[in-house]
Amino acid sequence: MWNHNYYVYITTNPAKTVLYIGVTNDIGVRLRQHKENKGTRKSFTGQYYCYNLVYYEHFSHIEHAIEREKEIKKWRREKKNALIGSLNPDWVFLNNQVGDD
Repeated sequence: MWNHNYYVYITTNPAKTVLYIGVTNDIGVRLRQHKENKGTRKSFTGQYYCYNLVYYEHFSHIEHAIEREKEIKKWRREKKNALIGSLNPDWVFLNNQVGDD
């Protein structure tokens, strides 16, 4: 049986005013891609400097990860803030915990 890793993640800009919710199978690589695009208009994360990881969840099945991503994206900002705060109350940037130095 293969061990699959999928992540739903939330990134924010340095001022913590913008949120981005995404799904990936390699969170470290994905965060580096977001950081490399910072300041460019070719992506939302680049345009708004959303490369600081503040929350993530692990899944073994991509269908579950995509379902969760869609669920969180529908929420109001207050509910997203509460989700982040439930596991990361100080909104510490977690990039180094997932291999993105």
